[in-house]
Amino acid sequence: MKWSCTTALLAVAVIVPTALASAEGALVIDQPSAKMAAAVLQQWPNGVVSTENHPGEWGYEEGILLDGMAAQWHATANGDDFRYIKAAVDKYIGGDGSIKGFHADQHSLDEIELGRSVLLVYRVTQQPRYYKAAKFLHDQLAQQPRTASGGYWHKQIYPNQIWLDGAYMAEPFRAQYAQVFQQPDDFNDIARQLLLMDQHMRDARTGLLRHGWDESKQMKWADPKTGLSPEAWGRAMGWYAMALVEVLDYFPEGHPDRPELIRALNRTAKAIVAYQDKKTGLWYQVLDKPREKGNFTEASASSMFVYALAKGVRMGYLPQADLAPAKRGWTAIQAAFVTESGGQTALKGTVKVGGLGGTPYRSGTFDYYINEKTIVNDPKGVGAFLLAGSEIAQTATESLGQGKTVLVDAWFNSQTRKNAAGQTELFHYKWDDESNSGFAFLGRAFQRFGVRLATLKTAPTVAGLSKAQIYIMASPDIPAKNPHPNYMDQPSGEAIDAWVKAGGVLILFQNDKNNSEFDHFNTMSERFGMHFNAVLRNTVDNNNWPQGTIMIPKGTGVFAYPHQAYLKEISTITLSGPAKSILTDKGDVLLAVAKVGKGTVFAITDPWIYNEYVDRRNKLPLEFDGFDASIDLAGWAVRQAR
Repeated sequence: MKWSCTTALLAVAVIVPTALASAEGALVIDQPSAKMAAAVLQQWPNGVVSTENHPGEWGYEEGILLDGMAAQWHATANGDDFRYIKAAVDKYIGGDGSIKGFHADQHSLDEIELGRSVLLVYRVTQQPRYYKAAKFLHDQLAQQPRTASGGYWHKQIYPNQIWLDGAYMAEPFRAQYAQVFQQPDDFNDIARQLLLMDQHMRDARTGLLRHGWDESKQMKWADPKTGLSPEAWGRAMGWYAMALVEVLDYFPEGHPDRPELIRALNRTAKAIVAYQDKKTGLWYQVLDKPREKGNFTEASASSMFVYALAKGVRMGYLPQADLAPAKRGWTAIQAAFVTESGGQTALKGTVKVGGLGGTPYRSGTFDYYINEKTIVNDPKGVGAFLLAGSEIAQTATESLGQGKTVLVDAWFNSQTRKNAAGQTELFHYKWDDESNSGFAFLGRAFQRFGVRLATLKTAPTVAGLSKAQIYIMASPDIPAKNPHPNYMDQPSGEAIDAWVKAGGVLILFQNDKNNSEFDHFNTMSERFGMHFNAVLRNTVDNNNWPQGTIMIPKGTGVFAYPHQAYLKEISTITLSGPAKSILTDKGDVLLAVAKVGKGTVFAITDPWIYNEYVDRRNKLPLEFDGFDASIDLAGWAVRQAR
């Protein structure tokens, strides 16, 4: 059975306010971006993209398209989207990590952008060849020419020039690489690149950034005093805005430059909102000259601004007031640029290209920009459209968890592995683990509600837990999984107990007797009337899926909607005191809730909603809806949290 939008329909249904969900299944997913992603699979099969400058070759145009497909996968758990990304990447990456078609001698930031998709495929599959390719790209940047102030040249052929395009081409890749492969010093220079643009390329009068800056002030297009190009080009500003929200995903919370990057994003958003056309809700090719003859509204820039505003609000970087312009822009994009032909969605109105200097010469003037042609289904525009749609689909709930934090335990489950670089990293039920064993999709379920993710790498204390409203503990370690496990002890149990009674929401994902510790962990869970039994239930022979099937009914008090859960190899629960069963199967309690003081505890006998059974790229039949259930559970936890 081919994945359609059926599963995603429920995903959207479970996250909207109850008042809107009067008819279960009647709500529809944000159709334009879901249909556009389906059109991408048909128009450019096997990841072979017809780009303007280098059809079917490694380049940024395909990169931005794949970024959009990744955003759609993360928002809908359509495994076809990931398979498409991997097929696109695989046609370039050799078994030794070499990159077909990469032009090292050009020192072009444009050729770095597709590295984001390479990193994604590495993080999901853990295959070393993708790491080798990503490392090659990272090392290339060490050779990238720089201006006197330390900014990257956009390309070898553009000496001393910083273009806004380069912010998106290089810095989100660098930030993700720095986080995954433990290169903390890289963040200093990532911030430097972005803040140089903010400092030198922003027009004080409009707040908009100019497309290019020639630090040497030698180019014909450069102002002899400032070195800036003449105009504020829409897509250039879009590249910069998106770069900021993407980089902040990976930027360390305590880094001294993080607040300034957020301030730069707010300055950028203020200018974007100010220059949204009041009549159409769109943005113009030349942003601050909407009434000049020949200027026109443009699809890629409008989509980029919608994405940056909506994601910035959801992640808590921008004020809630910035969501209204994003929603208005999204509605306007659909009306102005989306077409249907033969049942397939298309996007018109994207400018093919925009640059400065070169041959033939590009002056960067108003007349130059308005005479660049637009085309239908340009990958840059389609990618930006998909990014925008993935964010708008989450706007119904993004304010519900603002200001709240969900902690995942990395003390009682502190398993480590070696990454492809030979570094030790935490994995297994962790937010940043994108492989089968991770909680990356569960983390995204919480982020749909605007909740901040955090990880507790030390034993819990009242002070440490007080920074969060929700705490998740999964499958405490045994020596077979971790040679040096941290067992539950009395101080930790007392701290957790006090935190719950003060209003915390505790989520316990136990496991089976072969994979998890019970005796010490029960000293904590029994405080809430929940004793986990060290048994082995729901063993599954090969792919005999019904053996792992548990039907969760609607109206349990936790899950508002019914779910077909896949609980393979699980324990059971014996209840006492305040704990109440919300699902009993064949006489065994499998799900329970306890109200304790001002807080709430939820327990289930398997971690179950980790990536392998949620992200839909694996072989689990589609009727198992772990993705939808993770959103349902996250929404319940957010509503319980004080």
